[in-house]
Amino acid sequence: MSSPVFILNGPNLNLLGTRETDIYGQASLEDIEALCRDTAGTLGLDIEFRQSNHEGMLVDWIQEAGRDGAALIINAAAYTHTSVALLDALKALSVPVIEVHLSNIFARDEFRHHSYVSPAAMGIICGFGPKGYQLALDAVYDSLMQL
Repeated sequence: MSSPVFILNGPNLNLLGTRETDIYGQASLEDIEALCRDTAGTLGLDIEFRQSNHEGMLVDWIQEAGRDGAALIINAAAYTHTSVALLDALKALSVPVIEVHLSNIFARDEFRHHSYVSPAAMGIICGFGPKGYQLALDAVYDSLMQL
């Protein structure tokens, strides 16, 4: 595939493996990236895997995914629950978007039950830890094969 699947990760996900491991598990973001690269390779997909703690950078990357990508998988982390800017950027895309969360956001604090990402996503995967990224890549693959 010529256009990559963008996998964007939001704030504090660079601390995975050391931050609140009882919620997010032991896997580091580097471990998740390796898992994504293996899964994508098996599916014949190329990926762009990125992380930023900065909302504006994520907006820029979402726009880039819309221009240059085949699809977008996004774990917006805390920005999921706060960022209209991400929603607006996502709504401008014509590529498939899948929302991913390591934890089950609906089993956590009430403020985490609302997602500004979901209205722009074709689906949401949450609560399966790093496997959620694999499930998202499978869903992206299936979606792209239907085009």
